[in-house]
Amino acid sequence: MVDINPPTSENPSVIVPVHPAIEGYMRGLVEKTDHPVLLEMEELAVQKSFPIVNRLVGIFLETQAKMIGAKHVFEFGSGYGYSAYWFARAVGTDGRVICSDGNGENKGRAERFLASAGLWDRIEFNVGMAGDIFAQTDGPFDICYNDVDKGEYPEIWKMARERIRPGGLYIADNVLWHGRVAVESYTDIVLGWTEAIVAHNQMIFNDPDFDAFINPVRDGVIVARRKDG
Repeated sequence: MVDINPPTSENPSVIVPVHPAIEGYMRGLVEKTDHPVLLEMEELAVQKSFPIVNRLVGIFLETQAKMIGAKHVFEFGSGYGYSAYWFARAVGTDGRVICSDGNGENKGRAERFLASAGLWDRIEFNVGMAGDIFAQTDGPFDICYNDVDKGEYPEIWKMARERIRPGGLYIADNVLWHGRVAVESYTDIVLGWTEAIVAHNQMIFNDPDFDAFINPVRDGVIVARRKDG
């Protein structure tokens, strides 16, 4: 996963989707969910400038998973297990979260964190290319979660949509890309990534088999539900 620094006065071509004061208020409502392991994971993200979804999005992921009774979750891009923490809480002791990441060190970190939280036995962590791992993993899935490099988003959507059960969810992070998707002039971190996200979002909203919505918290999280039948 690759992320960018937040917008600044020197980079006005991008937009903060939700005012920081609003996010601060929302964060204040959920501080009761603090867990020592969770705080350690968040501190590591700060130290290493490592992109994680943050507390508000994590709680949103857990809530979405619980709402549909998810038991089988696949993550395209897992980092060191921050989003998996929230999904693992949701799927319960009889559920499974299948993680994928190209960095073997992240698997070690994830095992340490999630074992400490009592969640590692719900995790299957694979090191390698997310698409390859997905192709080798049995479905269908209750949730496919996408947080890989942004240029791959359209292909991941095409791959994942076919293997989500009716009533299941496709969820992707960074779909507002710090507002770049909504402005005419911007500086991209990698050439073509904004265009890829724009195409990804449009494909989802144009798909007659899915109902979709974007939650603008942090950097935008798209949730697309496969229609029943």
